[in-house]
Amino acid sequence: MSNIIHAEVPDQLWQQAQTLIQQGWANNLQEVINESLRRYLESHQDFLSNSFIQEDVLWGLKGDD
Repeated sequence: MSNIIHAEVPDQLWQQAQTLIQQGWANNLQEVINESLRRYLESHQDFLSNSFIQEDVLWGLKGDD
């Protein structure tokens, strides 16, 4: 399954993405966006996990008030 998104991209990022495609580092813009999003999510996974754990611990200590 896939989803369609509409987003505004700053000119500088757009140009950098186009350069990657022209140099053969990616086949198309969709590949650049998918890889960028995957890397962003992977790099923030530890933060998200820690945040969820802290919320669970606080809930366990204080209850559901």
